[in-house]
Amino acid sequence: MKQVVEIDLPSELLIGLHTNAESFSIFLKEQAAISLFKDGKISSGIASNWLNISRMSFLRLASDAGASLLQDSSDDFRRETSLL
Repeated sequence: MKQVVEIDLPSELLIGLHTNAESFSIFLKEQAAISLFKDGKISSGIASNWLNISRMSFLRLASDAGASLLQDSSDDFRRETSLL
């Protein structure tokens, strides 16, 4: 089931960032997925499915954003690698 979340923001924010609502929405979605992944709230598989990209693409995106990909426990590592 797809859920939609609305966020109120001033148009000046989009103007100041030189972007439009659609691009900003994609940016926020990526940042939320990365943050939830970094916090251990979602797996890379869930994040990549949410963003409609491959797991490898998501892991690159998360790594570029500073996520440590292998600091988890051995159980976390087994869970992540079993999804490959």
